[in-house]
Amino acid sequence: MSSSATVASTAGVGASKASPRDLFITALAPMVWGSTYLVTTEFLPADRPLLAATVRALPAGIVLMLVTRTWPRGSWWFKAAALGALNIGLFFFLLFFTAYQLPGGLAALVMSIQPLFVLFLGVLLLGERIRKAHIIACAVGAAGVGLLVLRSDATLTFVGVLAGMAAALSMAAGIVLTKRWGRPDGVGLLGFTGLQLAMGGVMLLPVTLVVEGLPGSVSLPNLAGFGYLSVIGALAAYAVWFRGIQRLPTMVVSFLGFLSPLVATVLGFVFLGEALSGWQIVGAVLVLGSVFLVQRPEALGASRSSAD
Repeated sequence: MSSSATVASTAGVGASKASPRDLFITALAPMVWGSTYLVTTEFLPADRPLLAATVRALPAGIVLMLVTRTWPRGSWWFKAAALGALNIGLFFFLLFFTAYQLPGGLAALVMSIQPLFVLFLGVLLLGERIRKAHIIACAVGAAGVGLLVLRSDATLTFVGVLAGMAAALSMAAGIVLTKRWGRPDGVGLLGFTGLQLAMGGVMLLPVTLVVEGLPGSVSLPNLAGFGYLSVIGALAAYAVWFRGIQRLPTMVVSFLGFLSPLVATVLGFVFLGEALSGWQIVGAVLVLGSVFLVQRPEALGASRSSAD
């Protein structure tokens, strides 16, 4: 049986046995991504979302592919391209574009719709069932994100909201298709990560050169920001993220994404001197509560049913 078939057939077998170790390791990825808003606004060149996305993905992907000697074969040319676009190329661009269009908190709030997309795509592509616990957890998580990030002076832009929703849909489709297809035979986790980062980066490179071009100068803070996002935010974080998708139910993985705005709020308080209100503390509790809710037996029953 191929690795993709194995993953598909066992997508829900271990759903009720999401180990604390796997949860913690997977949670590190969205926690790291929570720093994206801070790094983007404080370290990267202004108004260059394509450049930021390309530099984040392509170098790390090439290094991993060369080190692991991983190349797509057969149908995996198409699958790698699709996953590279959904998980990396398209998602990175939309994420950075949203961060430039909206305040970091509002960007996180718009993207909190992502678990709902995972929920419906899981029904269509993985044969999962929607449970009441899923809907409740989505509502609790979105409410928590709202309390964490909304401020009275925050303003929405139509383009920013659309970009944020598109980014959430791209990420959700990437999660579900990664679970459905698994990894190619004989390809390890780092090779699989590098394949997607490289594919996504290659897609972004020509668009970046045509639309934005290269900056006239790059400062040391810019280089530090790019290096952090490439090595920590892409190479390391995506490796543990794809590991988590393979080992955990899709809904559990998607709700871990709520940790990103939680970390972003904490970083804003610590490094930018932003105020932390009582309502934000309530929001943090709700976010953590939604992650707990989706792991309860009544929520994980959907995954078990799909494996029967």
